[in-house]
Amino acid sequence: MSPWIALVTLLCVLLMSGCMFAVGLGRARHGVHAPATAGHPDFERLYRVQMNTLEASVMFLPALWIAASHGDARWAAGFGAVWLVGRVLYAVGYAKDAKRRGAGFLIGLVALAALLVQGGWGVVAALRAG
Repeated sequence: MSPWIALVTLLCVLLMSGCMFAVGLGRARHGVHAPATAGHPDFERLYRVQMNTLEASVMFLPALWIAASHGDARWAAGFGAVWLVGRVLYAVGYAKDAKRRGAGFLIGLVALAALLVQGGWGVVAALRAG
């Protein structure tokens, strides 16, 4: 595996860990005791950021690895870095106000689409080559 892909993967795990930590702080700050997932609106936004980030990562990580293994790993790492920037902007914006999540979401979506195209192209080329 490319060290760049490994770095992007580690940063994705760090992002998910940061979201988890923010939810824990939000629980303490707003008195939302587990297993509750509803309460103060600030907590609920933090919780949604965490869940949305986990959901997005389930699509992102395989797309990253397939794009890297069946295409140029440097391009895949670049698209992965753009996805990470988008997800951080999404998380920060959403945590402040749900209406501020759009730009980060769009950046992440475009980067994910690029990974899917790169990976799909590479897989099809490998299948055609036999």
